[in-house]
Amino acid sequence: MNNKHFTIITFYQFKKNFDKIKIALELNDFCKFNKIKGTILIANEGINGTIAGLKKDISNVINIIKRHNLNNLNIKFSYSKFMPFQKLKIKNKKEIVTLRTKYSDPEMQTGDHINYNEWNNIVNDKKNILLDVRNNFEVKMGSFKGAINPKTKNFTEFKEYVKTNLNKFKDKKIAMFCTGGIRCEKASSYLISKGFKNVCQLNGGILKYLENIPENKSLWHGECFVFDARVSLKNELKDGTYIMCHACRMPLSSKELSSEKYSQGISCPKCFEKITYKKKKRLIERNKQISIAKKKGLYSRYIKQTVSDYE
Repeated sequence: MNNKHFTIITFYQFKKNFDKIKIALELNDFCKFNKIKGTILIANEGINGTIAGLKKDISNVINIIKRHNLNNLNIKFSYSKFMPFQKLKIKNKKEIVTLRTKYSDPEMQTGDHINYNEWNNIVNDKKNILLDVRNNFEVKMGSFKGAINPKTKNFTEFKEYVKTNLNKFKDKKIAMFCTGGIRCEKASSYLISKGFKNVCQLNGGILKYLENIPENKSLWHGECFVFDARVSLKNELKDGTYIMCHACRMPLSSKELSSEKYSQGISCPKCFEKITYKKKKRLIERNKQISIAKKKGLYSRYIKQTVSDYE
């Protein structure tokens, strides 16, 4: 990838023994000075983040993290012509991915990791229970052929799904996947603690699969939601077709954009009925002010930054 693209990394590691305060301060100072943007979550169980910046600066961030006893990071790289984040957020959290249970410890145990080049065999084996552990709105955008959608609104609901729907499959092989792998780490650890004996997961998640498997051999259908301004990605990690509704922060397809309920920055088919008159009025005024400021070149939040802005 040439130097005209931002480097984006998604990373995580489950690790309890590291100095959380010291790493947060060091990352905050370095990232702010070098205009690195995105989100980094730090908790007692480890670190999780997605950030973007110039290639050399991102390399230095990785080195900083590894110096803090986090030298087994799971890292995925991608690239964008535009800065996909508006600001830097470094947060201390109870969990780096929220499941709210004591029965999950990915540092101690997880399912078997299946590499992307072996994943098609797992998908094609009808004896396996293929499970998409992402949220319902993500699954609707795209998934693997034959995968089960638990229809969860958030990851914490996965525990209830296991209790009511999955316990009958304890003698089956459970093959799970998510965007980058981190939700599977906690989900597979949880299943093992509940007596599931044969659990595996897509190593590196959907993004690693899309990056490496040619489209003509891919068993993926649709697009994959990502938690940044790119919104969705396709095979070879090419930008997808979805855009974000700035009113409810949900992804919108081209069909939804043509709906009479869609108004840029104000409403979409997913939130049209839920928005109060007061909020709608506020969004209309906000949109008007953004439009005026952008014309005057005074409002930078929604202006796409390129690498040249960093030089």
